[in-house]
Amino acid sequence: MVWSLIGYCFPKPAATGRPRKHSYRDLLNAIFYLLRTGCQWRNLPKDLPPRQTVYDYFRQWERTQRIEGLHSHLRDHIRFLEGRKRQPTAGIVDS
Repeated sequence: MVWSLIGYCFPKPAATGRPRKHSYRDLLNAIFYLLRTGCQWRNLPKDLPPRQTVYDYFRQWERTQRIEGLHSHLRDHIRFLEGRKRQPTAGIVDS
């Protein structure tokens, strides 16, 4: 469900060059696992992509603010589903 909402935020596979070894979805699942469990990078389960690969993508996405953008998009979508304004209005003062 979540991937259907954010999958478009990631680039499509290139027609040329080396094919991607790990999907963006697997990398994001590994990051979610780390955040949910609080485990150390070296304790990432073997069924997820290698820790260095996950870490490299995490740092890249953090630097380019992709993770923040995904969070904002999901927050706005949930607010919309609840019938609220997409952006929170608390603390905004009209002059």
